[in-house]
Amino acid sequence: MKNPESRPLLQWSAAMALSGTIGAVVLESGAAAPAVAFARCVVGGVLLVLWCLARGWLWTWRPTRRDLLLAALGGVLLVGNWVLLFASYALSSIGVSTVVYHTQPLILVGLAAAFLGEKVSKTHLARGGIAFAGVIVISLSANGDDGKPVRLAGIALALGAAVLYAGASFVAKQLKHVRPHLLAAVQCTVGAVLLAPALAFTPLPHSTSGLLWLVLLGTVHTAVMYVLMYASIGRLPTTTVALLSYLYPVVAVVVDMAVFGHRLSWPEGLGMLAVLAAALAPQRGGRAARKPPEVTRGSDPCGTRTPVRPR
Repeated sequence: MKNPESRPLLQWSAAMALSGTIGAVVLESGAAAPAVAFARCVVGGVLLVLWCLARGWLWTWRPTRRDLLLAALGGVLLVGNWVLLFASYALSSIGVSTVVYHTQPLILVGLAAAFLGEKVSKTHLARGGIAFAGVIVISLSANGDDGKPVRLAGIALALGAAVLYAGASFVAKQLKHVRPHLLAAVQCTVGAVLLAPALAFTPLPHSTSGLLWLVLLGTVHTAVMYVLMYASIGRLPTTTVALLSYLYPVVAVVVDMAVFGHRLSWPEGLGMLAVLAAALAPQRGGRAARKPPEVTRGSDPCGTRTPVRPR
């Protein structure tokens, strides 16, 4: 008998590995961050709408006004997150930006404490301190792909992206009853409308190769990746999801080194390990960690941490 977790395991792993290559695709397109985010919204959004239509989900969805307003707000935060993260790649490096970006789970804890009254444990405070200490070490020791020290602006943009991503995740928590594919499609639509005026200042690439990179980003790294994630996360234990989420930043660092020649110093590596260990450590142990009820999507760079219920 086949292991029932083998297929979702492969799907989630593939999604996380794809996430780690997003930075390379963004840089290879040669387009400015707003244009990249716009193209991603259009291509990925259209494909997600078609997927929802094919599955019959769009016909049966009856959103309330509150649902649409929250989904639109999530879309604004999502798009802002993409723009800041994509812009940070050029000012630091893919690996550095991606690892710093992974402070967002801890920022989400802070938002939940501030707006929902959730208690912040000493463990969370310790993890937050370790993660941001790692960010400081990275900021002081990391070099960009040009061999020069990373610009603090790149670190700041990655942290800003993490804050917006945490905000989008916070909004998504209020929309647990909405199918995540539909929510992602709405958010991409909002993003396309919001970013369309920016094309007057940051146009799409004129070269065929640049446009093809953006099409790849919208199809494989958005629509296909979303489908893989949503098809698998609800069928895997939370601990497995958290562990395999390491693939995303690890692949990003490897791609950065292999494709762009980024050299990793030992202080930089230590800072990265501190951020990842603090941000992705399991929050529970024992029986609670093995129980896979309602779980939250892991470290996706291009969406919201939408809760997905097992089927």
